[in-house]
Amino acid sequence: MAVKIIRQPKKIVLLGSATSAAALRGGHERAPAALRAAGLADRLKAAGFDVADHGDTATQVFQPDDEHPRARNVPAILKSLNDLRPRVEIAVKAGALPLIVTGDCISVLATVAAARRYYRNVSLIYMDRDADLNVPATTPSGCVDGMVISHVIGRGAPELVRFWGEPPLVREPDVALFGFERLDQPEDQYLVSSPLRRHPASEVSAMGAAAAARASLERVHAANHEFVLHFDVDVISSQEFRATNFPGESGLSLNEVRDALRVFVVQPNLAAIVVAGYNPELDTDGEAARRLVDLLVEILAARLETGSSDAAAEIASPVTVSGSASPSEAPRSEPDSATDSELDLQEPPEPDSIPS
Repeated sequence: MAVKIIRQPKKIVLLGSATSAAALRGGHERAPAALRAAGLADRLKAAGFDVADHGDTATQVFQPDDEHPRARNVPAILKSLNDLRPRVEIAVKAGALPLIVTGDCISVLATVAAARRYYRNVSLIYMDRDADLNVPATTPSGCVDGMVISHVIGRGAPELVRFWGEPPLVREPDVALFGFERLDQPEDQYLVSSPLRRHPASEVSAMGAAAAARASLERVHAANHEFVLHFDVDVISSQEFRATNFPGESGLSLNEVRDALRVFVVQPNLAAIVVAGYNPELDTDGEAARRLVDLLVEILAARLETGSSDAAAEIASPVTVSGSASPSEAPRSEPDSATDSELDLQEPPEPDSIPS
């Protein structure tokens, strides 16, 4: 059976992943609610989008987990991922743009896996101050959010590597690290021989953020197949955004981040956006939430302004589903037979109905 997905450029499905389990402190889990309270959905509607808010996953909160110091809270992280993944699948199949607001960067695993149910090839633009290339054997903290890219490319904690049936979830040449500047020594050593695409913050600033964004898209073949955009707010200099667990004074300016994001979001092959790292506990007056909402609405509105609505007529290449197909070539299971109009009305599954 082939699945034809007709993109709906004005449709956004807002999803919250209420988790801090992969971090090193609590607070992240409140990010979806805080950004809704700051007017995210209403502002997107006012900008001209048809927004469907599918609510939040079940809350998962960071615990010290001293019994597993090399990879903390893996069971809770898996619950969060298994909760989020089918919700993103619903949005992708309906032709909407999933906008996932999450505390933890690890949520990108569920997002890419959901997109790969319907698209053979999915690239990843990873906008983050950190490369997140540690593994349990090298981590200084056991923080799983410091290992995200390792899990994407098939390294790391076995339970998370196996989240996609046949690793890697994304091939290394199809991953672009964008805006990073913090590397632990083992990460630096790994990058020496890795084909991961790399655009450090210094290069982005020297080249110009928009030009660097276009180069990264070309290098991960985003014109030829779909890509997921991951945006960790800690990539912004702490002089302009501090409400994140690991801010830094250097990094990219807010204007540079805006310029890069604008290039990324107008691409017709954008499959989903993950916004991570905002911590409401570090934003007592809500100013950072309002600033982040302003940024998201502004850059997403560019999709309407630049005529990317041409994508509405685009039908994604059908994905042939067969019981013998491997996850690296086809969806992990046969999609249901619901029509796109039925999917518009379908409620996301209840958290306790999703297998962990």
